[in-house]
Amino acid sequence: MAISVVMPALELTQETGKLVSWRKKEGDAVARGETLLEVETDKAVVEVEALADGYLAGVKAKEGDVIAVGRTIAWIVDKGEPAPADEAPPAAAASVAPPAARAAASAAPSADAAISGARMKISPKARRLASELHVNVESVRGSGPGGEILASDIEAAAKSPAPSVAVPSSSAKLETLTAIGRLMAERTTQSWTTVPHFFLVREVDASALQQTREKLSASAAANSGVKITHTDLLIALVARALLQHPRLNASWTRDGIQLHPEVNIAIAIAVKDGVIAAVIPNAHAASIAEIAAQRRDLAERAKSGKSRPQDFAGATFTISNLGMFQIDSFTAIIPPGQAAILAVGAITDRVVAIGGQPAVRSMVTLTLSCDHRVVDGARGAQFLNDLARAIAEPQRLLR
Repeated sequence: MAISVVMPALELTQETGKLVSWRKKEGDAVARGETLLEVETDKAVVEVEALADGYLAGVKAKEGDVIAVGRTIAWIVDKGEPAPADEAPPAAAASVAPPAARAAASAAPSADAAISGARMKISPKARRLASELHVNVESVRGSGPGGEILASDIEAAAKSPAPSVAVPSSSAKLETLTAIGRLMAERTTQSWTTVPHFFLVREVDASALQQTREKLSASAAANSGVKITHTDLLIALVARALLQHPRLNASWTRDGIQLHPEVNIAIAIAVKDGVIAAVIPNAHAASIAEIAAQRRDLAERAKSGKSRPQDFAGATFTISNLGMFQIDSFTAIIPPGQAAILAVGAITDRVVAIGGQPAVRSMVTLTLSCDHRVVDGARGAQFLNDLARAIAEPQRLLR
Protein backbone atom coordinates (compact mmCIF):
# COMPACT_ATOMS: atom_id res chain seq x y z
CA MET A 1 0.00 0.00 0.00
CA ALA A 2 1.44 3.38 -1.03
CA ILE A 3 2.01 5.90 1.75
CA SER A 4 2.49 9.56 0.95
CA VAL A 5 5.56 11.53 1.99
CA VAL A 6 4.45 15.07 2.76
CA MET A 7 6.11 18.32 3.73
CA PRO A 8 5.75 18.06 7.54
CA ALA A 9 4.51 20.73 9.93
CA LEU A 10 7.33 20.98 12.46
CA GLU A 11 6.02 24.15 14.15
CA LEU A 12 2.57 25.48 15.00
CA THR A 13 2.83 28.50 12.69
CA GLN A 14 4.76 26.83 9.89
CA GLU A 15 3.23 27.22 6.43
CA THR A 16 6.05 26.06 4.17
CA GLY A 17 9.30 24.16 4.40
CA LYS A 18 12.39 24.24 2.25
CA LEU A 19 13.61 20.88 1.01
CA VAL A 20 17.34 20.98 1.76
CA SER A 21 18.32 17.50 0.67
CA TRP A 22 17.07 14.01 -0.04
CA ARG A 23 18.93 11.28 1.85
CA LYS A 24 17.40 8.70 -0.47
CA LYS A 25 16.88 8.73 -4.22
CA GLU A 26 14.10 7.40 -6.42
CA GLY A 27 13.91 3.61 -6.14
CA ASP A 28 16.00 3.30 -2.97
CA ALA A 29 14.86 1.01 -0.17
CA VAL A 30 13.61 2.91 2.88
CA ALA A 31 13.41 1.62 6.46
CA ARG A 32 11.06 2.95 9.11
CA GLY A 33 12.98 5.40 11.32
CA GLU A 34 15.65 6.03 8.70
CA THR A 35 16.41 9.65 7.78
CA LEU A 36 14.62 10.37 4.51
CA LEU A 37 15.17 14.08 3.91
CA GLU A 38 16.25 17.35 5.50
CA VAL A 39 13.85 20.29 5.83
CA GLU A 40 14.64 23.90 6.69
CA THR A 41 12.08 25.55 9.00
CA ASP A 42 11.95 28.94 10.72
CA LYS A 43 14.44 27.72 13.32
CA ALA A 44 16.82 25.21 11.83
CA VAL A 45 17.50 22.40 9.39
CA VAL A 46 15.70 19.30 10.68
CA GLU A 47 16.21 15.68 9.74
CA VAL A 48 12.90 13.94 8.95
CA GLU A 49 12.48 10.19 9.35
CA ALA A 50 10.38 7.79 7.30
CA LEU A 51 7.47 6.21 9.16
CA ALA A 52 7.18 3.11 6.96
CA ASP A 53 9.25 0.47 5.22
CA GLY A 54 9.29 0.30 1.44
CA TYR A 55 10.80 2.00 -1.59
CA LEU A 56 10.95 5.70 -2.43
CA ALA A 57 8.93 6.47 -5.57
CA GLY A 58 7.14 9.28 -7.35
CA VAL A 59 9.48 12.02 -6.09
CA LYS A 60 7.82 15.35 -6.96
CA ALA A 61 10.14 17.88 -5.30
CA LYS A 62 13.78 18.71 -5.75
CA GLU A 63 16.35 20.12 -3.37
CA GLY A 64 15.88 23.85 -2.84
CA ASP A 65 12.11 23.81 -3.41
CA VAL A 66 9.91 25.71 -0.93
CA ILE A 67 6.83 23.56 -0.40
CA ALA A 68 3.53 24.12 1.39
CA VAL A 69 2.96 22.06 4.53
CA GLY A 70 0.88 18.96 3.81
CA ARG A 71 1.76 18.72 0.13
CA THR A 72 2.77 15.26 -1.11
CA ILE A 73 6.36 15.27 -2.34
CA ALA A 74 6.93 11.52 -2.82
CA TRP A 75 5.58 8.07 -1.97
CA ILE A 76 6.78 5.03 -0.06
CA VAL A 77 5.54 1.95 -1.92
CA ASP A 78 5.89 -1.83 -1.78
CA LYS A 79 8.40 -3.50 -4.09
CA GLY A 80 7.19 -3.29 -7.67
CA GLU A 81 4.21 -1.10 -6.76
CA PRO A 82 3.77 2.06 -8.90
CA ALA A 83 3.46 5.45 -7.24
CA PRO A 84 -0.11 6.83 -7.24
CA ALA A 85 -0.82 9.48 -9.84
CA ASP A 86 -2.64 11.82 -7.46
CA GLU A 87 -1.98 13.09 -3.96
CA ALA A 88 -3.48 11.25 -1.00
CA PRO A 89 -6.23 12.96 1.01
CA PRO A 90 -5.01 15.03 4.00
CA ALA A 91 -5.97 12.32 6.51
CA ALA A 92 -3.36 9.98 5.04
CA ALA A 93 -0.63 12.56 4.63
CA ALA A 94 1.54 12.01 7.69
CA SER A 95 4.24 9.60 6.64
CA VAL A 96 7.29 11.64 7.66
CA ALA A 97 6.21 14.03 10.39
CA PRO A 98 7.65 13.26 13.85
CA PRO A 99 5.23 13.03 16.84
CA ALA A 100 5.78 16.65 17.86
CA ALA A 101 5.12 17.80 14.31
CA ARG A 102 1.95 15.70 14.02
CA ALA A 103 0.68 17.26 17.26
CA ALA A 104 1.46 20.72 15.92
CA ALA A 105 -0.31 20.01 12.65
CA SER A 106 -3.43 18.72 14.43
CA ALA A 107 -3.60 21.93 16.48
CA ALA A 108 -3.25 24.29 13.52
CA PRO A 109 -6.43 26.26 12.68
CA SER A 110 -8.13 26.15 9.29
CA ALA A 111 -6.68 28.44 6.65
CA ASP A 112 -10.07 29.29 5.14
CA ALA A 113 -11.32 32.78 5.92
CA ALA A 114 -14.07 35.07 4.65
CA ILE A 115 -12.86 38.49 3.59
CA SER A 116 -14.96 41.29 2.10
CA GLY A 117 -17.88 38.93 1.60
CA ALA A 118 -15.90 36.46 -0.56
CA ARG A 119 -14.38 33.13 0.40
CA MET A 120 -10.61 33.32 0.33
CA LYS A 121 -7.95 30.85 1.43
CA ILE A 122 -5.42 32.63 3.63
CA SER A 123 -3.34 31.28 6.49
CA PRO A 124 -3.68 32.87 9.97
CA LYS A 125 -0.04 33.96 9.87
CA ALA A 126 -0.51 35.60 6.48
CA ARG A 127 -3.64 37.40 7.69
CA ARG A 128 -1.78 38.79 10.71
CA LEU A 129 1.20 39.81 8.59
CA ALA A 130 -1.08 41.53 6.06
CA SER A 131 -2.53 43.65 8.85
CA GLU A 132 0.93 44.57 10.17
CA LEU A 133 2.29 45.48 6.72
CA HIS A 134 -0.94 47.15 5.48
CA VAL A 135 -1.27 44.82 2.50
CA ASN A 136 -4.62 44.49 0.73
CA VAL A 137 -5.08 40.72 0.57
CA GLU A 138 -7.61 41.03 -2.25
CA SER A 139 -4.80 42.12 -4.54
CA VAL A 140 -2.49 39.25 -3.57
CA ARG A 141 -2.26 36.06 -5.61
CA GLY A 142 -1.69 33.01 -3.41
CA SER A 143 1.08 30.54 -4.16
CA GLY A 144 -0.10 27.82 -1.78
CA PRO A 145 -2.26 24.77 -2.54
CA GLY A 146 -5.54 25.81 -4.18
CA GLY A 147 -4.38 29.42 -4.38
CA GLU A 148 -3.97 29.79 -0.61
CA ILE A 149 -2.27 33.03 0.39
CA LEU A 150 0.86 32.37 2.47
CA ALA A 151 2.99 34.69 4.59
CA SER A 152 5.64 34.69 1.84
CA ASP A 153 3.04 36.07 -0.59
CA ILE A 154 2.23 38.92 1.82
CA GLU A 155 5.94 39.71 2.28
CA ALA A 156 6.45 39.78 -1.47
CA ALA A 157 3.48 42.09 -1.93
CA ALA A 158 4.74 44.41 0.81
CA LYS A 159 8.15 44.68 -0.86
CA SER A 160 6.69 45.46 -4.27
CA PRO A 161 6.40 49.26 -4.73
CA ALA A 162 3.16 50.72 -5.98
CA PRO A 163 3.27 51.38 -9.75
CA SER A 164 2.85 55.11 -9.28
CA VAL A 165 5.71 55.43 -6.80
CA ALA A 166 9.21 55.98 -8.14
CA VAL A 167 11.99 54.50 -6.01
CA PRO A 168 15.12 56.66 -6.26
CA SER A 169 18.41 54.88 -6.86
CA SER A 170 19.79 56.49 -3.73
CA SER A 171 17.11 54.97 -1.48
CA ALA A 172 18.23 53.08 1.61
CA LYS A 173 18.87 49.37 1.19
CA LEU A 174 16.19 47.10 2.62
CA GLU A 175 17.60 44.09 4.41
CA THR A 176 15.32 41.09 4.04
CA LEU A 177 14.70 39.16 7.24
CA THR A 178 15.54 35.48 7.33
CA ALA A 179 13.05 32.96 8.66
CA ILE A 180 14.76 32.97 12.06
CA GLY A 181 14.87 36.78 12.13
CA ARG A 182 11.19 37.03 11.20
CA LEU A 183 10.19 34.52 13.90
CA MET A 184 12.27 36.33 16.52
CA ALA A 185 10.66 39.65 15.56
CA GLU A 186 7.16 38.21 15.77
CA ARG A 187 7.65 36.53 19.15
CA THR A 188 9.40 39.44 20.85
CA THR A 189 6.71 41.81 19.57
CA GLN A 190 4.00 39.48 20.83
CA SER A 191 5.58 39.26 24.28
CA TRP A 192 6.48 42.94 24.65
CA THR A 193 3.01 44.14 23.62
CA THR A 194 0.94 41.60 25.58
CA VAL A 195 2.97 40.72 28.70
CA PRO A 196 3.24 43.27 31.57
CA HIS A 197 7.00 43.23 32.18
CA PHE A 198 8.79 44.49 35.26
CA PHE A 199 12.49 44.22 36.08
CA LEU A 200 14.58 43.48 39.18
CA VAL A 201 18.35 44.10 39.26
CA ARG A 202 20.84 42.59 41.68
CA GLU A 203 24.65 42.80 41.88
CA VAL A 204 26.11 39.53 43.13
CA ASP A 205 29.56 38.52 44.33
CA ALA A 206 30.64 35.84 41.85
CA SER A 207 34.05 35.08 43.36
CA ALA A 208 32.97 31.68 44.67
CA LEU A 209 31.30 30.90 41.35
CA GLN A 210 34.57 31.52 39.53
CA GLN A 211 36.52 29.38 41.98
CA THR A 212 34.02 26.55 41.65
CA ARG A 213 34.15 26.71 37.86
CA GLU A 214 37.95 26.51 37.87
CA LYS A 215 37.89 23.52 40.21
CA LEU A 216 35.19 21.67 38.27
CA SER A 217 36.79 22.50 34.91
CA ALA A 218 40.05 20.88 35.93
CA SER A 219 38.22 17.75 37.05
CA ALA A 220 35.99 17.64 33.95
CA ALA A 221 38.91 18.16 31.57
CA ALA A 222 40.69 15.19 33.13
CA ASN A 223 37.65 12.90 33.05
CA SER A 224 35.46 13.81 30.08
CA GLY A 225 37.10 16.69 28.23
CA VAL A 226 33.94 18.80 28.56
CA LYS A 227 34.56 22.47 29.33
CA ILE A 228 32.59 23.83 32.30
CA THR A 229 31.39 27.41 31.81
CA HIS A 230 29.80 29.99 34.08
CA THR A 231 26.59 29.44 32.13
CA ASP A 232 26.62 25.74 33.06
CA LEU A 233 26.90 26.58 36.75
CA LEU A 234 24.17 29.21 36.48
CA ILE A 235 21.84 26.74 34.74
CA ALA A 236 22.28 24.30 37.62
CA LEU A 237 21.89 26.93 40.34
CA VAL A 238 18.88 28.61 38.70
CA ALA A 239 17.15 25.27 38.13
CA ARG A 240 17.57 24.23 41.75
CA ALA A 241 16.44 27.62 43.03
CA LEU A 242 13.31 27.45 40.85
CA LEU A 243 12.19 24.35 42.75
CA GLN A 244 11.66 26.61 45.75
CA HIS A 245 9.94 29.33 43.69
CA PRO A 246 7.34 27.60 41.48
CA ARG A 247 5.73 30.86 40.35
CA LEU A 248 8.93 31.66 38.44
CA ASN A 249 8.66 28.29 36.68
CA ALA A 250 5.12 28.81 35.45
CA SER A 251 2.96 30.08 32.59
CA TRP A 252 0.00 32.43 32.33
CA THR A 253 -3.06 30.81 30.74
CA ARG A 254 -6.66 31.90 30.25
CA ASP A 255 -7.73 29.49 32.97
CA GLY A 256 -5.11 30.52 35.51
CA ILE A 257 -1.44 30.08 36.34
CA GLN A 258 0.06 26.78 35.21
CA LEU A 259 2.87 25.53 37.46
CA HIS A 260 5.34 23.25 35.71
CA PRO A 261 6.58 20.19 37.62
CA GLU A 262 9.83 20.01 35.60
CA VAL A 263 12.44 22.73 35.31
CA ASN A 264 13.46 22.95 31.65
CA ILE A 265 16.02 25.71 31.21
CA ALA A 266 16.36 27.40 27.82
CA ILE A 267 19.63 29.11 26.98
CA ALA A 268 19.79 31.89 24.42
CA ILE A 269 22.26 31.03 21.65
CA ALA A 270 23.40 33.53 19.03
CA VAL A 271 23.34 32.10 15.50
CA LYS A 272 24.05 33.71 12.15
CA ASP A 273 20.60 35.21 11.59
CA GLY A 274 19.35 35.85 15.12
CA VAL A 275 18.95 34.20 18.50
CA ILE A 276 17.41 30.85 19.34
CA ALA A 277 16.62 29.31 22.72
CA ALA A 278 17.72 25.68 23.09
CA VAL A 279 16.43 23.68 26.03
CA ILE A 280 18.10 21.54 28.70
CA PRO A 281 15.24 19.40 30.08
CA ASN A 282 15.04 18.52 33.78
CA ALA A 283 18.01 20.74 34.53
CA HIS A 284 17.17 20.62 38.25
CA ALA A 285 18.11 16.92 38.33
CA ALA A 286 21.15 17.03 36.00
CA SER A 287 24.75 17.10 37.13
CA ILE A 288 27.12 19.88 36.07
CA ALA A 289 28.88 17.52 33.67
CA GLU A 290 25.55 16.48 32.09
CA ILE A 291 24.46 20.11 31.73
CA ALA A 292 27.81 21.08 30.17
CA ALA A 293 27.64 18.22 27.67
CA GLN A 294 24.04 19.03 26.69
CA ARG A 295 24.77 22.75 26.40
CA ARG A 296 27.77 22.06 24.14
CA ASP A 297 25.77 19.71 21.90
CA LEU A 298 22.86 22.16 21.64
CA ALA A 299 25.19 25.02 20.73
CA GLU A 300 27.06 22.98 18.10
CA ARG A 301 23.84 21.85 16.42
CA ALA A 302 22.36 25.34 16.51
CA LYS A 303 25.40 27.02 14.98
CA SER A 304 25.68 24.38 12.26
CA GLY A 305 21.96 24.58 11.45
CA LYS A 306 21.35 20.97 12.52
CA SER A 307 19.04 21.52 15.50
CA ARG A 308 16.23 19.05 16.09
CA PRO A 309 12.62 19.90 17.04
CA GLN A 310 13.12 18.55 20.56
CA ASP A 311 16.01 20.99 21.08
CA PHE A 312 13.45 23.78 21.44
CA ALA A 313 10.61 21.97 23.20
CA GLY A 314 9.19 22.54 26.67
CA ALA A 315 11.17 25.51 28.02
CA THR A 316 9.89 26.79 31.38
CA PHE A 317 12.56 29.46 32.14
CA THR A 318 15.26 31.15 30.06
CA ILE A 319 18.78 32.38 30.78
CA SER A 320 20.42 34.90 28.44
CA ASN A 321 24.13 35.46 29.15
CA LEU A 322 25.95 38.27 27.32
CA GLY A 323 28.94 38.29 29.65
CA MET A 324 31.20 36.85 26.94
CA PHE A 325 30.49 40.01 24.91
CA GLN A 326 31.65 42.26 27.77
CA ILE A 327 28.14 43.59 28.47
CA ASP A 328 27.80 44.76 32.08
CA SER A 329 24.00 44.46 32.30
CA PHE A 330 20.88 44.41 30.14
CA THR A 331 17.16 43.65 30.25
CA ALA A 332 15.61 40.80 28.29
CA ILE A 333 12.14 40.24 26.84
CA ILE A 334 10.26 37.29 28.34
CA PRO A 335 9.73 34.44 25.84
CA PRO A 336 6.04 33.71 25.18
CA GLY A 337 4.67 31.05 27.52
CA GLN A 338 7.17 31.70 30.33
CA ALA A 339 6.94 33.80 33.48
CA ALA A 340 10.48 35.16 33.60
CA ILE A 341 13.91 35.38 32.00
CA LEU A 342 17.29 36.02 33.64
CA ALA A 343 19.76 38.36 31.92
CA VAL A 344 23.39 37.84 32.98
CA GLY A 345 26.16 40.38 32.46
CA ALA A 346 29.93 40.05 32.50
CA ILE A 347 31.83 39.04 35.64
CA THR A 348 34.21 41.91 36.33
CA ASP A 349 36.40 43.06 39.21
CA ARG A 350 34.83 45.95 41.12
CA VAL A 351 35.57 47.83 44.30
CA VAL A 352 32.85 47.09 46.86
CA ALA A 353 32.42 47.71 50.56
CA ILE A 354 33.18 44.67 52.74
CA GLY A 355 32.77 45.23 56.46
CA GLY A 356 32.97 48.96 55.93
CA GLN A 357 36.27 48.70 54.01
CA PRO A 358 36.91 48.87 50.25
CA ALA A 359 37.72 45.54 48.63
CA VAL A 360 37.99 44.14 45.11
CA ARG A 361 35.54 41.38 44.26
CA SER A 362 34.42 39.64 41.08
CA MET A 363 30.88 40.93 40.61
CA VAL A 364 28.08 40.12 38.17
CA THR A 365 24.81 41.96 37.51
CA LEU A 366 21.66 39.87 37.23
CA THR A 367 18.46 41.34 35.76
CA LEU A 368 15.24 39.38 36.21
CA SER A 369 12.38 40.19 33.81
CA CYS A 370 9.03 39.06 35.22
CA ASP A 371 5.45 38.69 33.95
CA HIS A 372 3.45 40.66 36.54
CA ARG A 373 0.39 38.48 35.94
CA VAL A 374 2.28 35.51 37.36
CA VAL A 375 5.05 36.96 39.53
CA ASP A 376 4.72 39.96 41.84
CA GLY A 377 7.65 42.06 43.03
CA ALA A 378 8.07 40.25 46.33
CA ARG A 379 8.17 36.79 44.74
CA GLY A 380 10.66 37.95 42.14
CA ALA A 381 12.87 39.55 44.79
CA GLN A 382 12.82 36.43 46.97
CA PHE A 383 13.90 34.27 44.05
CA LEU A 384 16.68 36.67 43.11
CA ASN A 385 17.89 36.83 46.72
CA ASP A 386 17.99 33.04 46.99
CA LEU A 387 19.84 32.83 43.69
CA ALA A 388 22.35 35.42 44.90
CA ARG A 389 23.01 33.32 48.00
CA ALA A 390 23.42 30.21 45.85
CA ILE A 391 25.96 31.98 43.62
CA ALA A 392 27.86 33.12 46.72
CA GLU A 393 27.90 29.49 48.01
CA PRO A 394 27.55 27.30 44.89
CA GLN A 395 28.85 24.13 46.53
CA ARG A 396 25.89 24.17 48.91
CA LEU A 397 23.47 23.37 46.07
CA LEU A 398 25.81 21.56 43.70
CA ARG A 399 27.20 18.92 46.04
